[in-house]
Amino acid sequence: MASTACRTPPMITPGSSWRPCPPLTQFALRVDLEAAAAQAGGSFPVAAAACRAQARGDWAALWLGPDEQLLIGPESAGSAMLAAAADALRGLNHSLVDVSHRQGAVAVTGPHAAALINTGCPLDLDLAAAPVGFCSRTVFAKAEIVLWRLAEDRFQLQVWRSFMPYVTALLALAEREFVE
Repeated sequence: MASTACRTPPMITPGSSWRPCPPLTQFALRVDLEAAAAQAGGSFPVAAAACRAQARGDWAALWLGPDEQLLIGPESAGSAMLAAAADALRGLNHSLVDVSHRQGAVAVTGPHAAALINTGCPLDLDLAAAPVGFCSRTVFAKAEIVLWRLAEDRFQLQVWRSFMPYVTALLALAEREFVE
């Protein structure tokens, strides 16, 4: 039986690629997620299921921990999200911090997007292990990222701005190494 270390890596077709996303508004929310989900009643995205994202319109909430989530939406909608959060979280102890300046996003798409990400990320990105809606704080090489699977062949990586050149250079290198 052949060693797994000797297997040929999958070839990534030219259709699999990465690109920086346009600027986004992002908030770090710390709150009792079950209480927030019950109180919001669907008017505000709250991801109460572990390692899953919950979308509401243009906004999504990514579960990062038992009382922590990352809210992501269009750059132009930050004040609307603050107003919605104020209404949905009224009376609950919470912390809502704008972290838009802290990180950017990279979209990785195509039929072999998971293989491209796995050149630097140790998570099992098989669809059975990481279904659509899966999200997790993890690493890409030596950079901390938040990984979100938007579709079977589409991911978004949230990367701290100071690590963006490092992550995009590694993605470019991986893409060049595996393209047929």
